[in-house]
Amino acid sequence: MATMRCVVVREHGGFDKLRLEERPVPTPGHGQVRLRMHAIGLNHLDTWVRRGVPGHTFPLPLIASSDGCGVVDALGPGVVGIREGDDVVVLPGLSCGACEACQTGMDQLCRNYHILGESCDGTSAEFVCLPVANVAPKPKGLAVAEAASICLVFQTAWHMLVRRAELRAGETVLVHAGLSGVGSAAVQIANALGAQVIATAGGAEKCAKVSALGAHHVIDYKAKDFVSEVRALTGKAGVQVVFEHVGAATFDGSLKVLQRGGRVVTCGATTGGAVQLSLHAVFFKSLSILGSTMGSKGDLRQVLRMVDQGRFRPVLDRTLPMAQVGEAHRLLEAREAMGKVALLV
Repeated sequence: MATMRCVVVREHGGFDKLRLEERPVPTPGHGQVRLRMHAIGLNHLDTWVRRGVPGHTFPLPLIASSDGCGVVDALGPGVVGIREGDDVVVLPGLSCGACEACQTGMDQLCRNYHILGESCDGTSAEFVCLPVANVAPKPKGLAVAEAASICLVFQTAWHMLVRRAELRAGETVLVHAGLSGVGSAAVQIANALGAQVIATAGGAEKCAKVSALGAHHVIDYKAKDFVSEVRALTGKAGVQVVFEHVGAATFDGSLKVLQRGGRVVTCGATTGGAVQLSLHAVFFKSLSILGSTMGSKGDLRQVLRMVDQGRFRPVLDRTLPMAQVGEAHRLLEAREAMGKVALLV
């Protein structure tokens, strides 16, 4: 029986809990395709799955990771619209396809929604079987590591800004951590929507890279207080939208820089999820606090078209071999990566 290598989390903890294991090569079932993976994109979600989240149960053991790029090497029964040899990227959200949420284009709200590598086996393997609905053509002109670094962060950022915050041309948005995966996607999306983009980053080199992505103003949060800087940049008016994913370290300031009627949209809390919140500020200023997780496959297909057109591009810091997945996690947690980290298979 043919075997493959995969990265498996069997228990929560440090980098040593990322185990490189051998498993049988899977056979695609009805409506599935099998991919021979070329590259795996890592996200902060991978580090949370490895470390564990208090109060949340992950279905361990679990093959890690949500993003990837590969070639279709086998078709299951009933598959149409795709051929062996097609270069594809992985769409990281699984849903039932039959419920009202799925059929109205909001599959991320499906009661049976799963994120690859988070609540079911993911992409960190030499071969992966997926529903045919979870693959899309690889954007032309991108290296495999770049293509593997698009989907989860751009899908998340698009849904946050376009669907939840309804960011409009002429508005001003503050994007935290503008060189992170989701932050770098948000800077590009907000710019494409015609908004004025203020972003934060840590250090002069990161700030320069965020500026090159299209941010109109970049604040070095290590050197300056972002609340004071945003007020100065906006003539004390504040911003209409804040793109949040940092959490406890920034959330109070995010509310302070909002204009009356402003919206803060959040998809994560990398510095912690317990925040202090004054309801007086929320109702006196008519603020909206919007949660967001992932996005629809339809929106992600639109994003991929824009990547194909050269409108968006992932910011890739470096690639590592799959055997160095522990070092990749360390780079993400230490915030040493200036963009995405991908594993080559």
